[in-house]
Amino acid sequence: MAAPWWHDAVVYQVYPKSFADGDGDGTGDLAGVRAHLPYLRDLGVDALWFTPWYVSPQADGGYDVTDHRDIDPVLGTLEEAEALIAEARSLGIRTIIDVVPNHVAADHPWFTAATAAAPGSPERDRFWFRPGGGAGGDAPPTRWTSPFGGATWSRGPDGEEWYLHLFAPGQPDLNWTHPEVRAEYEDILRFWFDRGVAGIRIDSAAVLMKDPDLPEVPATLTGGNHPFEDRDDVHEVYRRWRQVAESYGEDRVLVGEVWLEDRDRLSRYVGPDELHTVFGFDVMAAPWEPAALRAAVVETLGTHERLGAPPAWVLGNHDVTRPATRYGRESSGFAYADKAWGIPTDVELGRRRARAMALLTLALPGSCYIYQGEELGLDEVEDLPRDLLQDPMYERSGGINPGRDGCRVPLPWRADAPGLGFALPSSAAAPWLPQPARWASLAVDAQERDAGSTLRLYRLALALRRDLFDTADPTLVWMDLGEDALAFRRGSGAACVVNLGGADLTLPEGADVALTSATAPAGRVVAPGAAVWLRP
Repeated sequence: MAAPWWHDAVVYQVYPKSFADGDGDGTGDLAGVRAHLPYLRDLGVDALWFTPWYVSPQADGGYDVTDHRDIDPVLGTLEEAEALIAEARSLGIRTIIDVVPNHVAADHPWFTAATAAAPGSPERDRFWFRPGGGAGGDAPPTRWTSPFGGATWSRGPDGEEWYLHLFAPGQPDLNWTHPEVRAEYEDILRFWFDRGVAGIRIDSAAVLMKDPDLPEVPATLTGGNHPFEDRDDVHEVYRRWRQVAESYGEDRVLVGEVWLEDRDRLSRYVGPDELHTVFGFDVMAAPWEPAALRAAVVETLGTHERLGAPPAWVLGNHDVTRPATRYGRESSGFAYADKAWGIPTDVELGRRRARAMALLTLALPGSCYIYQGEELGLDEVEDLPRDLLQDPMYERSGGINPGRDGCRVPLPWRADAPGLGFALPSSAAAPWLPQPARWASLAVDAQERDAGSTLRLYRLALALRRDLFDTADPTLVWMDLGEDALAFRRGSGAACVVNLGGADLTLPEGADVALTSATAPAGRVVAPGAAVWLRP
C-alpha cells in the first residue's frame, strides 16, 4: 500500500502578500499566485501552504483573522481561492491552508459583541475577560509575558475588565472550553475541505487551552502544569479535528506548529487519533556545526519514529531569519533573540551554506517545506526603513527587535522591471516593502539563464529526489568521512555528503556525484560549505 502523499511531499510556503501582485496595487494576491502556478509546477513541488489569506485588519500579518470563511479583499475573493485550489490540483499540486485557532482579530464579530456587552455576559464567555488586580483593578490579572514581547493583557474599551491576548492586543485569545468555539472551528475545517483543501497547518497549536484559575507560570514546569502551554485538555480538540479530517478521506492532513522541547509531551500530539505530523524544527534551530547538525537530525528522526510519523523538515519560514543570512553568521541557530540590528553577516558564505542545507534536508526521509524565496537564495533584508515596518514584534520590543518583515519582502521576478517584476501589470504601485537593488541578480528570470543559480539547483534537486532516494524507505545509515563531514546513506543506496569544515573534502574512490550544491562540478572533491548527492 502506497504511503500517504504528505509522507514525502515537498511543500512550498506562500506568503500571499509577498509572492506576486496580480492587480498592481503593490500587494501580492491570489491572482499573482495563479499566474505563477506554472513556475511552481516547474519547480517540482507537491503542495502549497498558504499563510492566512482571510479577511483581516493585518495587526499581525494576517494571523489576526476576522473571518476564516472569506478571503481578504486585498488578496482576492473566495471564488478566486476556489479556482486557485482547483487549478493547482490540475497541475498535481495540493493546497494546505493555515488555520489560526488560538485567537481572532479585534474586529471579529464575536469580540466586538463581547466588548459591547457588560462584564459577566455570555458574549464575553468566548474570550478571557477578567477583572484587574491591585487597587482599582489597574494591574493586569497575571504577569504572563508574550512571545512578541510585552504584556498579555489589555483593558477592554469599557475600562472595567481586561482581556487576554498571548500575542498582540489585536489578537484576543479564544476560550476553548466554550462549546461554540469548538463547533465553529470544526465547521471551518469542513468549509475548506469542502472546497478541495488537502491539509490544515495549525498555528500555535499547543497554546489553545488555559488554566481557568489563571495562575502565574511556575518556576518548575512539569508535564501539563503550564497555565497556557501544552495543557492536557488540548488533545480533546485535535481528536475531534482528526475525526473531521478523516470524514473526507485519507488524503487530508493536519500539520501542527508545536514548539516543545519535551519529546514525550510532543509525541502526544501525533497519532492515529490526533494530528498527522508536526514540524521538525531541530535542524533549522541548529548552528552550522557537524556535531550539532547530526544531533538535530538524529533527535528529529528518533522523535518521529516514536511518533510513527515522518518528519516535516524546514530551513526557514515567515517567522525566522532567511537561511542565506543565518548561515553567514558565527551563530546560525534560530532564536527570536537572533533578530537584532547590525549583526555581522557574510551573505555569500551564508548562501553557499544554505544551498548545501537544501540538499541535506531534501535527502532526509520525510517531507520538506520550502519558504518562498529560499529557492532563489534570497537573504534577509535588514535595512528596511523603520517607518515601513509592520511586524508587531518591532513595536512591542520598543524597536530593539527588527521583527520579521525582513524575511517577508516581495519576491523578485524580473531583473529589469520596476519592483523587480513583483507586479504583473507594467504600470503598478511600488511593492508594499521595498526590495534591495542587489536582488536583481537573484530575480527568477536572471536565475533561469544561469546554470549555476540556486533556482536551477532546486529544480534539479526536486527532479532527482524521488529517483535517487527511496522515499518509501526511511532507513538512514551514517557514514564516517571525517569530523567535518555530515554524511549518510539512504535505504536506496544513494548518499548525501555535506562539508562543514574549512578545507576540501575528498570523497571515497568510486563515488559517483549526481548533484552538487557548488556552482562548479564536484568530481571527487566537496568544497567547504558544499553538499553532494551520490548515486548508489
